[in-house]
Amino acid sequence: MLKRPYAFGCVLRLRTSPEIKIADSYGHFFPDPQYMHVQHINCCDLFASYTYDFEFEKDSQFSRKSRPPILQIAFKYTMIVHHGDASDDASNSGSRSKFSVQRRLRVRTIQYNTTANIWDLYDFVDPDVVLTILVHQVILASLSDVVEARLWLHDWLAIFIAQYNKAYKNVRPADSVVSHIDVDFSNCSQLQPLARLVFAFLVSPLLQVQDEHIHPDYQTYLQCLFSALEPASLRQAICPTLSSYSSLDTEAEVHQSLSRSVFTSERPIFLLDAYTDLLVYYLPTASPSIPFPPPRDCLLRSTVDRLKQERALTPRLAFIHGARDDTTTFEKYLIEDRGLDGTQLDGSTGFRSFLEEVRSRVAEFGI
Repeated sequence: MLKRPYAFGCVLRLRTSPEIKIADSYGHFFPDPQYMHVQHINCCDLFASYTYDFEFEKDSQFSRKSRPPILQIAFKYTMIVHHGDASDDASNSGSRSKFSVQRRLRVRTIQYNTTANIWDLYDFVDPDVVLTILVHQVILASLSDVVEARLWLHDWLAIFIAQYNKAYKNVRPADSVVSHIDVDFSNCSQLQPLARLVFAFLVSPLLQVQDEHIHPDYQTYLQCLFSALEPASLRQAICPTLSSYSSLDTEAEVHQSLSRSVFTSERPIFLLDAYTDLLVYYLPTASPSIPFPPPRDCLLRSTVDRLKQERALTPRLAFIHGARDDTTTFEKYLIEDRGLDGTQLDGSTGFRSFLEEVRSRVAEFGI
């Protein structure tokens, strides 16, 4: 709050063109008691995220003859504005304050293009935004029944993959070969992260059922955190980024897989960014000549410092050496080595087994 601007006493209103309407809204706000689709926000910053679901009005649809859909966002808020150079504050400490309180109104009207082509829609999908909407919906459902929320998310992915395969005609109705079902979204790069993101969410502590190692208060904390993060940060929190280093000054690769299968002797150092945690991990086979922990003047440490500075929530930093430290904190983030119930598995069988289960589920739904 001291480093970046915050808005207080906010009022948010969203309006749509006639053919669509707001079905649901999610986020850290509360509805106005008098006016529809008006939300009140106590406090927010540039990273605050709010999510809306839309649906067609009765007998409405987008067509070539209709005008493009329009959204209008009105946001009224109060903020503290600093005037002048901050360096002048010390020399003029006795003078009049250089801060003022301003009430502002921002209105933005956005016109969207439409398409009748499902492939265009797939090509422009933002998987982080899809994950954000799913997280909001699942959190709301989990307040009543976590098991049902998990089943709904699992079925959602299976139905989505079924529709994708139908669109790309990967499997014909008479084809009973389950292996022909594409669960990796091979024809669309934008969709390829989606299955891994859903799996990561399913194995997250938030959706674990009756796990004695997960405190209920921690799950409540995750509900509050996940429902407030903007899409890129939410993805980081649910599906961490794993980078390998061949030396302290040479980044080798950013890995798509969160599994022990990425461990090689040529890349003895790993940096895992899980939004709330930053973990530097040395393989047990790392050369003793590599300084541990990494010194301040190396690329790895500079990257860690930059990530800490850029983050809205300061992450915990830990240095772990596989030959001498407890590696549990690091290994819990290797989600592809886990089953859906969170148990540790050998190799990266967890995620692949999940995809095979989804493939069978798609076959049950039919295409």
